[in-house]
Amino acid sequence: MIHWLDILTLGGALGLFVILGYFAGASWREGERVAARRAAILAVLLPLPYVLITLVPPPLRHIAEAFFLALPTGALLITLTPHGTPRAREGEPPGRVDERDIIFARMRLRPGTREYEAYYAMRPENRAIDEQLRSRPGLLSPHARLYEPLAMHAVGASFQIVGEMRPHVDGPVAEERVSITAEEATSLVKGLARYWGARDVGITELRDYHVYTHIGRGEGIYGEPIRLSHRYAIAFTVEMDHTMVSTAPTAPTAMESAHQYLEAARVALQLAAYIRSLGYPARAHIDGNYRVIAPLVAWDAGLGELGRMGLLMTPDLGPRVRINVVTTDLPLIPDGRRPDPSMLDFCALCEKCAENCPSGAIPRGSPTSEGDLMRWKIDPVACYRYWVTVGTDCAVCMRVCPYSHPDTLIHQVVRWYIRRSRAARRVALALDDVFYGRRPPFHPAPGWLPPQPTPGGHHGKTRS
Repeated sequence: MIHWLDILTLGGALGLFVILGYFAGASWREGERVAARRAAILAVLLPLPYVLITLVPPPLRHIAEAFFLALPTGALLITLTPHGTPRAREGEPPGRVDERDIIFARMRLRPGTREYEAYYAMRPENRAIDEQLRSRPGLLSPHARLYEPLAMHAVGASFQIVGEMRPHVDGPVAEERVSITAEEATSLVKGLARYWGARDVGITELRDYHVYTHIGRGEGIYGEPIRLSHRYAIAFTVEMDHTMVSTAPTAPTAMESAHQYLEAARVALQLAAYIRSLGYPARAHIDGNYRVIAPLVAWDAGLGELGRMGLLMTPDLGPRVRINVVTTDLPLIPDGRRPDPSMLDFCALCEKCAENCPSGAIPRGSPTSEGDLMRWKIDPVACYRYWVTVGTDCAVCMRVCPYSHPDTLIHQVVRWYIRRSRAARRVALALDDVFYGRRPPFHPAPGWLPPQPTPGGHHGKTRS
């Protein structure tokens, strides 16, 4: 007669096989061959002890079965019991930022120009640093380490179109104002943003620290004070393709970055034009022509948290997004922040982005104080130095982040699990290391692209 413990033990073995087999198949479809192979091996090995136990004579078999069932069940219950979650992040950034100090604005300065001389008279401590950066090959440069012409020209084509969009971020407002309630307007702008290609949309009241103090890039007079009187800000994300990001730091990930900057700009320009047609002022804030700090706006609009790598961490895609903003006086209903202490705690435990960062720009350890706000601050000079050496915008931190996995069922379950407790976060991180590696390998370019130079300087489509 079959004992009920025998049925549970064999059921546990079958469950392990099915779960790991499903994960192996999902990983294979995602292009994660290493994870798929490891999951397939474990799908065979882990159920074996459960099957072999059933061959042991009773009563020793029943004792062993009880132990092998109680151990994982108890561990699961412990990890699912809420504990160890820190308090939600509180506070605000200390004040406004001068866009002229942003590394991208500094790199646009040209020796001999009035703007160049004026900036380094104001910030003499940055001159030597910036000149050293200018001596590197540069982004998309044929002399950069990871240059491959066919892919790099695709990057340049996307950014060229973004550049042609920059003068059109604002425009005339319709003289006749359409009557609309805040509820209707909120539903419309969110629906339209998603319809036109946004992944997630949030709204916040425009705050002082969202807005740069002086123009450093884009349209307008360099160094002119920024006065943005709009009341609301609409922030939205667009998803970056997982396959392309997996090739970081080679050119295909820069192609995807440029492509999504273009897509986000398109959505922002349409949304701003639509709002102006209703009779309300609106300005799109797109790559190279911002007046606001997009990640801070998105944070206050409830789209995610500010993680260790300095990027917005969204609940479903982690940092694998691009952000744009539209500011307006159209009456809207703000969403407000949606704190996720579990995500911040996972960032504190993980450190995978810092460990894999080729420039050493991402800090380890605990966040530091910025006014009354605790957050991690990257080293933008070290980060950009690597960019202008290899010729791409890197994105290794984005590639290795456990939150960057595709938003599929298996990863949705893991993210739900992560939110339960600190023990669950430790287990999830350990499993991510087991399947993907503590130093996840970069993936080759898709087959329709030519082979790319590897970060080590060798051509070829290799995968460790």
